[in-house]
Amino acid sequence: MRMELTKNKMILVRGGGDLATGVIHKLHQCGYHVLILECDRPSAIRRHVAFCEAVYDGTSAVEGVVCKHITENNILAQCERCWEEGEIPLLTDTEGKHIHELAPAAVVDAILAKKNLGTDRTMAPLTVGLGPGFTAGEDVDYVIETMRGHNLGRIIREGSALPNTGVPGVIAGIGKERVIHSPAAGVMKNISHIADIVKKDQVIAMIGETPVKAAISGVIRGLIRDGYPVFQGMKIADIDPRAEQKKNCFTISDKARCIAGGVLEVLLSQGIRP
Repeated sequence: MRMELTKNKMILVRGGGDLATGVIHKLHQCGYHVLILECDRPSAIRRHVAFCEAVYDGTSAVEGVVCKHITENNILAQCERCWEEGEIPLLTDTEGKHIHELAPAAVVDAILAKKNLGTDRTMAPLTVGLGPGFTAGEDVDYVIETMRGHNLGRIIREGSALPNTGVPGVIAGIGKERVIHSPAAGVMKNISHIADIVKKDQVIAMIGETPVKAAISGVIRGLIRDGYPVFQGMKIADIDPRAEQKKNCFTISDKARCIAGGVLEVLLSQGIRP
């Protein structure tokens, strides 16, 4: 009976990147039982604040909360153990094949792929999509705006979020220059690390024989895993021009917390409580 009650209260979140982690962390701290579904090779840049790193390392800790990678063997029992220990379970399930059998109270698509990779309203009594690629009332029940600005975190009950512009938010007057995209295809070999202070044009990584240079001076806020196979043009690093904000490399962002508030509001407004 206890297992059935837990299952029915489960909030299932697809994706465990940094913005998804902000949502997951908030729901966990509010007392919800959260299960994360991730792909088998996540590509988070802000790895120190992304629960998806548990796919590689077995566990991942963000702001005092531990996420543990579980297997497909007796999923609910493993989830129960994690929740009892105050941890968040993560299951590798790219296609969401286990969603219907798990029967969660809600599914939150936080993959942030800028398109819907398969989430639909039949997956749970309540479905929420983050950012562009979803239409409220069609493929999901609600959409949360993820574009920085006046409407960030706003609940959309009809229609879609603003389309992706491809331009990152401005920090200290700097926008697109702070995000680094791969100059070539190949395997990442990191020279610098997250939280390192770097200078403009400093080589922070190599992709084969091709150097990856810092476009601006600042602190490396995000850097894709060493050994990750990348394609040309792929986002691989993020530099914050405010070198004094080094501590931000290890904490959930304001953007993620704002989006998390929108998700929490949807759950509570629909009667889904911890």
